[in-house]
Amino acid sequence: MIRRAVAIALAGLILSSTPALAASVVLRGLDKTTGMAKDFVAPVGKMVRFHTLEVLARSCVKRPPEETPEAAAYLEIFDSPVADADKAAAEKHEIFSGWMYWSSPALNALEHPSYDVWVIDCKS
Repeated sequence: MIRRAVAIALAGLILSSTPALAASVVLRGLDKTTGMAKDFVAPVGKMVRFHTLEVLARSCVKRPPEETPEAAAYLEIFDSPVADADKAAAEKHEIFSGWMYWSSPALNALEHPSYDVWVIDCKS
């Protein structure tokens, strides 16, 4: 409950400073098994894949350069396990939906046993 209130307050701060809406989100994905991190771009409104995760960016806002740096993206993340030769593909299910903040990645984080995803920047 407190995390949600803080997230709403941060969204209000971002929106009150006339942010720039971006066309895409730069994200960093971490494979916890191998320890390898990879940056990838998610265009707003288009689904992109990071291993078994499918990421849909709904919005990305960034403060103007003269203010304290902050970027936030509204993301929907689905887990879509790959089918094995023995099994049929499992249905994808939503594992995250909400705002992620560049300055506070742990505030509203993706909880997945194998992968982490966080916001790096918004790009026009």
